[in-house]
Amino acid sequence: MNLAIKDIQHNIGRFLLTTFGIGMLLMLVMGMGGIYRGLVEDATLLVERIGADLWVVQKNTRGPFAEISRIPRTLEDRISTVSGVLSSHAFISHTVQRSYKNKPLRLTIQGLSWPGDRGQWFPIVAGRGLEQAHYELVADKSSGLQPGDKLPLGKNIFTVVGLTKGMTSASGDSMAFVTLLDAQAVQFDLPPEAIRIERTARVNRLYDNDLGRIQPQLNERAAGLSSGIPALGTSMVSAVLVSVAPGYSIEAVAKHIGLWPDVSVFSKDGQKELLLRGAVDRARRQLGLFRALLIIVSAIIMALILYTLTLDKLHDIAMLKLIGARNSVILGLIMQQALLLGAIGYCVAYVLGQWIFPYFPRRVLLVQNDLYSLAFIVFVISILASLLGIWRAMRADPSEVLS
Repeated sequence: MNLAIKDIQHNIGRFLLTTFGIGMLLMLVMGMGGIYRGLVEDATLLVERIGADLWVVQKNTRGPFAEISRIPRTLEDRISTVSGVLSSHAFISHTVQRSYKNKPLRLTIQGLSWPGDRGQWFPIVAGRGLEQAHYELVADKSSGLQPGDKLPLGKNIFTVVGLTKGMTSASGDSMAFVTLLDAQAVQFDLPPEAIRIERTARVNRLYDNDLGRIQPQLNERAAGLSSGIPALGTSMVSAVLVSVAPGYSIEAVAKHIGLWPDVSVFSKDGQKELLLRGAVDRARRQLGLFRALLIIVSAIIMALILYTLTLDKLHDIAMLKLIGARNSVILGLIMQQALLLGAIGYCVAYVLGQWIFPYFPRRVLLVQNDLYSLAFIVFVISILASLLGIWRAMRADPSEVLS
């Protein structure tokens, strides 16, 4: 006869309610670990999916994600001439927030160097990818957009032609992919009045100089588009992505480009390190601290629960001692109940997590190694938590039954 099972059957309602409460607590521990892993995954997702060997950014910056980077798009052509470079593509990344269908919508716009980069590296779960140079958009499913939706960005209307899945930024915002020129149009969009004032100020500055009075035809050029003025028309991007040809050393190509005085070069691993050590470092450490605190709280609560359950059985434990039961029998009673509480609570946490975690606003990524680690931690907590109850049970006086 197993005394632990008999005692549970005698108080099955209280045991199930206690187990459910422990399961909810362990679900929070499991979820905190999943959010931690999801944060790291989101931070490095784009760098990993794009697969570029090198990221060329503005000199002395840690762009394009950890810090703002601005480099001329012409750098793409200069890099393509370097020995060992297989391909180079300009890249833009920035975040916008709009109101769509009376709801706030945050998107991290990723500008792809179309037609060289059509986004073949991200999965399409609905619709199609980018097939035109302008006004098409592929959004992550988490944005709530649907194929065929019309989204105003800047002065243009973009059509959602496809949906991807699992593509979110380090801040948890849904990604949206457009062509590079469209991303620049959105990023540098200005209201018409601001454009008019800037053109007027440009003409006035030119007229105040001797050059403007000697050559009045320049005033007409100054009042036109910025792209029509060579000194102002350079297109700016966030980074240039470089793929190194097979047989060439990535380090050698990076060293060659890094000698240029206007750029900094980072490898794929270096770019991920910048994100983990910079943009999401504080959030990552905070989540890790909360997880550790939750584990400690779980251990304390389980110890108090087992101590309370032991107090309720003190009369029965004293009776067992009076009839000559060995201490190992009493120890097994408490220890087995502690292990059952931990094991069933862990299963409840996993089942509830699989049902609830998909509805969290941020990605919750349950890694198998983390689940095994948590299972071992729960096992250790169950053993340690039972010690308080065992200590109290060992002090039970058999004479209490006679009194």
